[in-house]
Amino acid sequence: MKDLEVLTAKQLKPSRLYKSVRTHWTVAVSDFARLTHNPIRAIVEGLKIVPNPDKQLIALSIGDPTTFGNLKPAPEIVDAIRKVIEDGCSNGYGPSTGFPEARQAVADYVSHQGEVTANDVILCSGCSCALDLCLSVLAGPGQNILIPKPGFSIYRTLAEGFGIECRYYDLIPENDWEVDLLQLESLIDANTAALILTNPSNPCGSVFSKNHLEAILEIAERYFLPIIADEIYEHFVFPGREFHSVSSLSKKVPVLSCGGLTKRFLVPGWRMGWIIIHDREDIFRNVRKGLANLSARILGANTLVQAALPDVLKNTPPAFYEDLVSTLYRHAEMAYKAIKHIRGLRPVMPGGAMYMMIGIDIECFPEFETDLEFVQALVAQQSVFCLPGQCFEYPNYVRIVLTVPEEMIIEACKRLDEFCEKHYKRDDAIIEEQNGLLGGMNRF
Repeated sequence: MKDLEVLTAKQLKPSRLYKSVRTHWTVAVSDFARLTHNPIRAIVEGLKIVPNPDKQLIALSIGDPTTFGNLKPAPEIVDAIRKVIEDGCSNGYGPSTGFPEARQAVADYVSHQGEVTANDVILCSGCSCALDLCLSVLAGPGQNILIPKPGFSIYRTLAEGFGIECRYYDLIPENDWEVDLLQLESLIDANTAALILTNPSNPCGSVFSKNHLEAILEIAERYFLPIIADEIYEHFVFPGREFHSVSSLSKKVPVLSCGGLTKRFLVPGWRMGWIIIHDREDIFRNVRKGLANLSARILGANTLVQAALPDVLKNTPPAFYEDLVSTLYRHAEMAYKAIKHIRGLRPVMPGGAMYMMIGIDIECFPEFETDLEFVQALVAQQSVFCLPGQCFEYPNYVRIVLTVPEEMIIEACKRLDEFCEKHYKRDDAIIEEQNGLLGGMNRF
C-alpha cells in the first residue's frame, strides 16, 4: 500500500490532475463587479469641472447635509454616542440583524407606519445597505424592477450588479412629480420582482398624496407586486403637505420600508439604517429568512450606534426636527422665488426632502446642446455646481440641494441669473436679430 501511495504521488502531477492550468497571470473580474457602476460618479467624472478661480465654488450638488457645517446634530444625539463609547460595553460584534433593544427602539419610532414589532426590524449599515438587502432578497438575474424617473441612481447601481433589469416609470413634473400610472402599469410583466417607491423623493422633493399612494397600491395589488419603499426622508415634509407611509395604507401588498438616521438626525457617516417588514398576509415568510441570511454577510451594523439608538430616538427633542424642516422649507422658498424669475429656468417647488429639480429650456441656450454642457459652463464661469439631470435619467434638468447656508443660496441664485442672462437667446430673438441685420443690409 505504501509503494502504491509513493507511485501515485510521483505519477499524478498537477498537469494530469486538472484539464488545464494557468501559465501566466490572468486575474478575471467577477460579473458582479463588472456590471456594477455608479451613474452619478461616471457622469460627474466625465465633466470638465474647472471652477472660475475668481469666485468661490458653491457646490449645490452634494446630498450630505453636514458638508457645510451649518446643520449639526442635536446635543442629545452626540451625548448618546459619547455615553456608549465611554461605557465600553458595545465594542464587540452583535447579532447580524441587530441588538433586540435597538430593534425595539426602531419599532417604537416607526409605529406611524403600522403595527411593528422588533421582529419586523432589521438593522443595516445605512439606508443604502437596506436597499441593497431588499433588492438582493426579492430579485435576481432575468427579473426586472420598476424604478422612478427621475430617481436616485443607487437603485440602478445595486440592481445591475445582480443582472436585474431596470425599468423606469415616469414622474410628471407638471403634477408635482406624481407617477404616470398608465405608463407604470405598462411596464409590469411576469418577471417584475418589485416596485421601488421613493417618497418623499430624491431628487424631486415631491411628497405623494394619500389618494395617489392608494392608486399605486391598487396597481401593485392587482399584479401581486411587492413594494420597496425608500422612506429615508419620511419626516422631511413642508407646510401644506402630509406624509403617508405606503405601508400604513396597504391592505394586502407586502412592503419593505427602508429608513435610517442619515438625514433627519444629521449623522450620515454613522451608517445606521433599517428595514421594516410590513406583511399582513404572511407573504414574506421566506423573505424574512432570506433577509436574516443576507444580514449575516456583513455581521451586523455598527454596534456603537446600535447601542445608542434607544437614547437617540427617544431623547432627541421635537424642536430639533422642527427647526431642521423649517430651515429647509425657508431655503426652498427662497430658491424657488429667485429662480422662477430667471429666464430659461423652470423650478419645481418641492413638498419635502432637501432637493429641488430645475428644468432648463435648453433650446433657449443655443450654445449648449445638453444639460451636461450647461452645467460645465456654469461651473467654469460662475463656480456654481449643480448635478445634471442625466444623473437621474432626466435630461435638461438640474438638481440642487437645499442644505447649504442661506447666504450661499442667495449668491448661487444671483450667479445663475447672471449666467442665464448672458446665454439666454430665444428663437424669436434670433429671428429678430436676423431681420434687423437684413434690414440694415437693405439700407445700403
